[in-house]
Amino acid sequence: MIRRTPTLVLASACALVLLSGCGREGNAPADVAAGPEAGQPAAAAAPMALQDVIETRPEYIVGISYPQGIGKHPILARALQAYAESARADLMQAVAGLQGRKPTAPYDLSLQFTGLVDTPRIVAAAADGSSYTGGAHGNPLVQRFVWLPQRNEMLGSQQLIVDAAGWKVVSDYCREQLMTGLSQQLDDDGLEGEERSQALRTRSRMIDDGTAPTAGNFARFEPVMNADGSIRAVRFVFPPAQVGPYSDGTRSVDVPAQVLVPLVAPDYKPLFRAG
Repeated sequence: MIRRTPTLVLASACALVLLSGCGREGNAPADVAAGPEAGQPAAAAAPMALQDVIETRPEYIVGISYPQGIGKHPILARALQAYAESARADLMQAVAGLQGRKPTAPYDLSLQFTGLVDTPRIVAAAADGSSYTGGAHGNPLVQRFVWLPQRNEMLGSQQLIVDAAGWKVVSDYCREQLMTGLSQQLDDDGLEGEERSQALRTRSRMIDDGTAPTAGNFARFEPVMNADGSIRAVRFVFPPAQVGPYSDGTRSVDVPAQVLVPLVAPDYKPLFRAG
């Protein structure tokens, strides 16, 4: 299944206060690193309190929102906080570059973290937002975090599938789904003849590049769960401009467990159940 999500924009600073739950997009996707004691039983740790942030200045606006209850997983909570602080540091560096000048439009950071899954074996959270520091549009902020409490480990794509042949299967599946979606989109847009051919060539190249069979291209993923707490699919998330024009927003493809299980590293196969 392929999904498309509109790019988030900051409507107003006050709107973020109302968000009930709350990654960051860099130039190249990167896995979230495993904890220092990955694979070892989790030691008892005090819950961590995360506070939403709302800050308004003439030069900039900051709004950051965290999901309720995420602090009971302190290592995951610290990863979310570190991501937010890094995004805010980038914004403040751009503000400092103004050297007191007032920008044409206020710089802003809008970042919402959302809890996706919370089971004894798997906890997942999403980060979606944008940072505007001038130009035609903001820089998208898109990241996913998958925490395995019983293993005391953050799960990244490089751990999930360890060999290039496995990523080739995932790449082929995602490319097929994205190309099918592209064809439907061009039909919906009413493009014909050379105009359609040109759009198809341009966008298919973006899909090819953005789904090349490397773990980095699939670093953002979230589990899609069965009722029994097992994973029935993995949703690979592609930030704006990775597999299509920026205006297309965030795209995603669900790869079912029956495709993934033969590819997944042995340690993580028990997390999955097809059907």
